[in-house]
Amino acid sequence: MAVKSVWQYYIPTQDVLRLLELFRRMMNDAIRIALAYDATTLRRLSLLAYNELARYDSPSYYKLCAISRAAGILAARKKSIRRGFTTRTPYAFRQQLVSCYGFKIENGYLHIPVSRGKHFSIPLTRHTLEIVSQPGIKVRSFTLTRNRLSLCIARDTPMIECRSTVGVDRNLRDLTVGNDQQTHYYDLSKCVRIANTTVRIVASFARNDDRMRTGIASMYGKRRTSRTGHILHNATKTIVAIAVQRKTAIVLENIEGIRSLYRKGNGQGRRYRRRMNSWSFSEAQRQIEYKARWVGLPIIRLSRRETRGSSVTCPRC
Repeated sequence: MAVKSVWQYYIPTQDVLRLLELFRRMMNDAIRIALAYDATTLRRLSLLAYNELARYDSPSYYKLCAISRAAGILAARKKSIRRGFTTRTPYAFRQQLVSCYGFKIENGYLHIPVSRGKHFSIPLTRHTLEIVSQPGIKVRSFTLTRNRLSLCIARDTPMIECRSTVGVDRNLRDLTVGNDQQTHYYDLSKCVRIANTTVRIVASFARNDDRMRTGIASMYGKRRTSRTGHILHNATKTIVAIAVQRKTAIVLENIEGIRSLYRKGNGQGRRYRRRMNSWSFSEAQRQIEYKARWVGLPIIRLSRRETRGSSVTCPRC
């Protein structure tokens, strides 16, 4: 089953904002209980936390979803600890609401319960309606923040029988796609220019207030992520569309751990390390994989041994 999301902006009411804050508090309470009793499974955490969350004036299925969300956060923390990373005690700061129960889409609106006998209706945009009304699409859950609505959608897609394969080589300034017959280059040099511009703007801040500087830098960082993500979206969308048209499976190399080549102390300049560490190779792979799954296109992931020396063997990459 292929899964992806579609999102839009919306205008919240006071009831929705209250519910977002309640959900955040329930998540933090569930995390606190799990850490206190060393609960590592969703079942045990549900047994421990559900009665504790009874004091919150919220529909019961939101309490279950808050517990599930907390269990997911703790599972990610446990994985990081197992891999040797330093972690903090989890705490949710951002208001949100995640649920797979109690909602329905009807007459162009998403209806969600906010309290007993009271619902909130969000008008869906034309783009969202076009996506969720496609044949075979199932809306599995929704996520609300203070101004965004995200719908998780899924569908069963039959796999395409491919006649050949095409390799994708991810470079700093381009995506190279090809095989023995032909090779195409997708220019990503604008992503490098955007990253350099963002660094230059942030470095020019002269205000003697770390909190304000951090907030403004975060704003420019989100702007950079949005712009580079859009460029990668256009490139990966074209790659997958051409592969579907020609019935060619996509082969991806394994370059995990490549950032260790650009650490401090490796004899490289600071600007060079900064430029290489801004390389969005993982985001390009993520977009290709989910778009290929959505249309039923096979993805072949090479091992590290198979990846080693591939760019040397094929000089066109």
